[in-house]
Parts: sequence; C-alpha cells; structure tokens
Amino acid sequence: MAIVLKRSMIGGGKVSRKRQERTTRESALRTSRLSCTEDGLATSVTMVGGRETRKINTYQALRDAYLSAVVFGVFRCTMGLGEDFALERVFNTPLTEQGIVGFGTGLAATGHTAIAKIQFADYILLAFDQDPAKVRYCSGGQYNIGGLTVRTPTMSVVWTGGFYYSQSPEGFFMDAAGLNIVILRSLIKAKESLLSSIRDSNPVVFTEAKILYRSACRYQVPIDHFSLPLKHAETLIPGNDMTVLTWRNPAYHCEMAIHMLANPPPSIEQHILSSLRSIKTELIDFRIILPWNIVTVTESVSRTGRLVIVHEADWTLGVGTEISAQIQKRCFSKLDAPVWHVTSWE
Repeated sequence: MAIVLKRSMIGGGKVSRKRQERTTRESALRTSRLSCTEDGLATSVTMVGGRETRKINTYQALRDAYLSAVVFGVFRCTMGLGEDFALERVFNTPLTEQGIVGFGTGLAATGHTAIAKIQFADYILLAFDQDPAKVRYCSGGQYNIGGLTVRTPTMSVVWTGGFYYSQSPEGFFMDAAGLNIVILRSLIKAKESLLSSIRDSNPVVFTEAKILYRSACRYQVPIDHFSLPLKHAETLIPGNDMTVLTWRNPAYHCEMAIHMLANPPPSIEQHILSSLRSIKTELIDFRIILPWNIVTVTESVSRTGRLVIVHEADWTLGVGTEISAQIQKRCFSKLDAPVWHVTSWE
C-alpha cells in the first residue's frame, strides 16, 4: 500500500487585489529565463516512438508518477489524488517536517511505499534527527527504508524567495551514507526520475526546481510507467575543449551561454573575441548527486582538459567541492587548468 504525506496549508486571510491581478492564468504559466518553441497546451494522446504520450508540464508529470505508487504535496502535484485513492493514502499532515519524515520512515519500515513532501528544502534540516538513511544499518537489516522518497523544491530563483525559501541544501546530504539524492532539471525527466526514485532500494531525497512547476514548456511524456536506474549523468551538448558540469536550473543558463558564445547577438558581439566563438564546450547534467556518476565526468575531463562546475548552492563545502577533489585526484595529469566553480554568493 502506498501512502502519501503532505504538509497542510494552514492559514487564511484575503488575497490582495494586486496579488489577484498578478496571478492570472497567463502570468502563472509564464516563466522567466525559460523558453520553449513548442506551441499549444494540448493534452491529447500522441504516438511517439511507438509509445502513447501526451503533452504535459512538470507538476503534471510528477502527478502521473504518483499514480503508480503514492502521492502528496503542494504546488498542485497531488491535485485530485485524494479523490482517486481515498484519504487513507493521500492526506495532510501537521506543520512539522520532523513529523512528516518520521511518519514516512515508519511507514517505509513496515513495508509501505511513502512519499513525504517537504514544502521547501530550507526546512528539511528540521527533520535531520529522523535519520532514515541509517535505520537499515542500525537494525541489522531488519527494517528496509527503501520505500521512502522525500520530495522537496530547492532554490531555482522565483519571485517568492526570501530568507527561508531560497536555499539549495543538497550538500548537507553528501555525507549521509545510505541516501540517494536526485536532482530534477528537465520537464521530460520529471516522471521518469520520480518513478526511479520510488522504485529504488534506498531512501531518496528528490529535489525539484521551483521555477519548473509552472513553466510554460510542455513536452510529450509517455503515459505508461517507465523509469531508469539512478546512476547516470546526461551529456546535453558534446564538446572537446571544455567540460561544464551542472544540475537543475543552471543547466538552462549554461546551455544559453554556450549558444551565445558561439552565436553572440548584436548587443554583445563586440565583446566576444572571435577566437572564443569556436570553443566546443561539453555540457553535462549531473542528475544524480548520490551515487554520482564519476565515470562520465572523468571521461569528459580527460578528453577536454578543463572543468567548470556550476551550481546554485554556496561554493564552500558544496557538492562541487567534492566533485572537484575527486577530479583533481583522478584526472590530475590530464588537466590543463585548475577546476573552476561558478556558484551562489556566500
């Protein structure tokens, strides 16, 4: 039986007239810094590569993944699932991250599939003492917590930021033995990645980019239930001169920067040296932070001789720091320059 836990939205008050005017359907679907060439928002079934697909966006793809296991959460990702599966499986919880993860850990330990939703990744720190990653080892294998997936949205700049809604805490989990950490970047990968996380034998922290929830981009996503092993990075753009490793929302900025370097618009053309326009940059989407695919990265860096790591979290003790240390050790003789980081301000 699959159980879904979601943080209840407690509170009220009237929404200001200015806010009401701002959140029209058009403004809600419009996403800054993301663009899409596909027209229309049709959800009719289309055959692609011999599989039935329909054009959906990120939160709809995540909801589809729930249909095969469990469900819960805010941002409309669980919309209607309570009616579909009954409130015994999809229900609100008190406003306590500690309780949400603790309840999910208990359910997973007793053989259920549980998806616990932390509304913002900034608050996941409050659940650290539940320690689901170590339950299997502390119990000598008597309790398997592989049925637990914790979904949480991270930084990915949106207008509702602020002190407690703008962090990318994935680095905190790098030293948590027994956890897998998945980073969602692509709309098309949302359903696939969540299904893979649900079916994985380890507890998974599934991080999502807030900016993608209401992206105007929609893509054809297979209707059936499909997944891939949580172990591979994805090469988005092949190249031989430099490797750029990134994940989540910065992948879009890196892709745009690579394109603009090769084809600068008139407004910046005079500032781009002609010798730089021929640089062939390889862009890799990390996808899985733990266990991370070191083979893909080392093979690329051994070929290009240069590595730039781009992520939203801080530089100090961030995920990029560990990657940099491993690459310096494994590719030392192949590097033409020190590994460089492009990160959030500290």
